[in-house]
Amino acid sequence: MKKHILDFTITKVEAPAPTFVLLCMRPSEGSLPECQPGQFAQLRTDAPDTFLRRPISIHDVQGDEVSFLVQAVGRGTRWLAQLHVGDTLNVVLPLGRGFTVGDAKNVLLVGGGVGVAPLFLLGKVLKQRGLSPTFLLGARTKDMLLRLPAFRELGEVLVTTEDGSLGEQGFVTQHSVWNERHFDLVQTCGPGPMMKAVAQLTREKGIDCEASLENRMACGVGACLCCVEALADGHNHCVCTDGPVFNVNELTW
Repeated sequence: MKKHILDFTITKVEAPAPTFVLLCMRPSEGSLPECQPGQFAQLRTDAPDTFLRRPISIHDVQGDEVSFLVQAVGRGTRWLAQLHVGDTLNVVLPLGRGFTVGDAKNVLLVGGGVGVAPLFLLGKVLKQRGLSPTFLLGARTKDMLLRLPAFRELGEVLVTTEDGSLGEQGFVTQHSVWNERHFDLVQTCGPGPMMKAVAQLTREKGIDCEASLENRMACGVGACLCCVEALADGHNHCVCTDGPVFNVNELTW
């Protein structure tokens, strides 16, 4: 898929939770290239002492508007979180290999923290295909759960929190839904330990599973080799080009 380097104009900024910001933007000229669920973009920052772009999952697409869910954790992402409506941002997109959007009828989308970001567009595309995905979203506390009302417009939303402040207490792999229902496909994004636990659980249950890796992706085009992952085929692969989405059977987890 062709990559584009475009200037975007910020159209809306929201703060869905502490330290998180939702940035909506449109190309300053022309139209938005086609983007697939699970792909990402490289956002340029002008923060001091930052040279590299920041890789951010594509959260949503509405016409020519694209949105990104950003967690302000470092200099670059804090700079992005301070953007205002009308500001211009240079972006490279779409990048990487996204999630499989097939004919599986019972799909469970499992997200943790900012890893819920790419699952929104995936759920939206599944709904447009006449499917009703189930979301299983986890966080440390209810205040860290992101955009629940928006996710509920796409399908059923199940929740776990580590402190029990909302939904079932515990981790996403401990939710009762795993023992109550059958799923044809699980697709997940979030912290590495969470995804590894989801991968192990789906193997035990014989469920096909895809995971979106969050390796450090400096260039986004496979040149710098910062994001290399050793896969089950015995070779090293660039997550930014061969992924970020992999079937868990491709991984060494």
